[in-house]
Amino acid sequence: MSDSPLKSTISGDAPDPEGTGSSGKDVPRRSDILLTHGYFLEEDPAERKVMKPYPPLGILYLSAYLKQQGYCVDVFDSTFSSCKAFQEHVHRSKPPAVGIYCNLMTRVSVLRMISFLKQSEITVILGGPETAHYAGEFIEAGADYVIRGEGEQSLADLLTTLNDDDPEKSLYSVKGLVFKNQKGEVTETPPSPHWENLDTLPLPDREAINIDAYISAWKKHHGTGAVSLITARGCPFSCTWCSRAVFGETYRRRSPRLVADEVAFLIERYQPEMLWFADDVFTINHRWLFDLRDEFRKRGIRIPFECTSRADRMNEEVLRALAEMGCNRIWYGSESGSQRLLDAMSRGVTAEKIQRVTSQIRHLGMESGLFVMFGYEGEEVSDIDATLEHLKQANPDQYLTTVAYPIKGTPYYHLIKNHIHSDRPWGQRTERGIKVQNRPSKWFYNCTKSWFANEMRMHRHLSASLRQRIPWYLKAKAARIGMKLMQ
Repeated sequence: MSDSPLKSTISGDAPDPEGTGSSGKDVPRRSDILLTHGYFLEEDPAERKVMKPYPPLGILYLSAYLKQQGYCVDVFDSTFSSCKAFQEHVHRSKPPAVGIYCNLMTRVSVLRMISFLKQSEITVILGGPETAHYAGEFIEAGADYVIRGEGEQSLADLLTTLNDDDPEKSLYSVKGLVFKNQKGEVTETPPSPHWENLDTLPLPDREAINIDAYISAWKKHHGTGAVSLITARGCPFSCTWCSRAVFGETYRRRSPRLVADEVAFLIERYQPEMLWFADDVFTINHRWLFDLRDEFRKRGIRIPFECTSRADRMNEEVLRALAEMGCNRIWYGSESGSQRLLDAMSRGVTAEKIQRVTSQIRHLGMESGLFVMFGYEGEEVSDIDATLEHLKQANPDQYLTTVAYPIKGTPYYHLIKNHIHSDRPWGQRTERGIKVQNRPSKWFYNCTKSWFANEMRMHRHLSASLRQRIPWYLKAKAARIGMKLMQ
């Protein structure tokens, strides 16, 4: 790897980019790769209302690993920036390659970035969940390489391979790679193995971006500055609508000791007022959780945090451990109050269990947040009615709603793939813009959300005055009528 032209020389051994002829002085290295992620907050009006941005930990893990291997890495964090600023940054830094993380929400902006980069004759490498099942489409759109699965080792191997004497032959040795061969055919290599021991990975390269901007955004809009981290990769559960494009159906976790080390570092370095554990299911392994609690105890760590879990992976002992560590809110899936739909989704949980756990969380002084899904295949108005009654019984502190959308590669996608269509071509939309035949319109679901919101207001404020309750009642009635008209 040390002979690779993509791997720049260091300090005084580097060429003089300014042509000054100076010697013996450190000269800035040209980066071997620029990493970015294609999410622009300024282009997301829905998120600007919420304002809970999270740092791109995926590319920060990549950056840390590549630097550990000796590469010079530049990171452009697009969250608080603009596409114009990205283009200006590329013009200034002139990277030989750009790696872009792409998820469902960023497809359109990533395609725009690819077009710009190819005009500048820059090698484009893509990764992330969105590229796994659309690798051919991204290649045809101009990307040079797509990495499927976890990217650390594959990206390092690719950067080395690009400077081999016979690069095409060597490309076949890079696992999880999609590219065009010399015949112009899209080809792929065997899948890359999952990173088994997460403890051997360096911590994400947070110093490469402005973490304070995220903390300030949370502080300004929610009164509490937050920092996020992940302790695991993968999820062993089988919810039909959930994508496993990057981590597969595996489950791997960092040791409690190293997680506590990272938490202590984050507290000292950034002084956040809360943490966000961004794992898919934070409480899968109860023994691990209790060991992490013990590490917190030994170090005197107690900090407010939020996490995501499942009702069937929480009990009284687990909830008490979370409360002791500082947890103030737990998010978990409710999806539906109809057991028929929960079983169809392979959720492996009952509505009664969700209600019971929500009550336990409240009793221990923490808040609960439920995720609710409308529009799953086979849903009837009676199922929506059951979901509202379920929400009233559970009475969570917060709930978020979404309308089911098919992510390619999931069982749900395969279930309805013959009934989906879009008015716009692939490159100008995301799966959230797909229409499902025989399903009510978006206006129906807008009315459904309004009906839920006003019914829940009346339920939560039983002691409110008649003057307060009348507008809620009228809005709920109007929304229900709208649902009937738009079925």
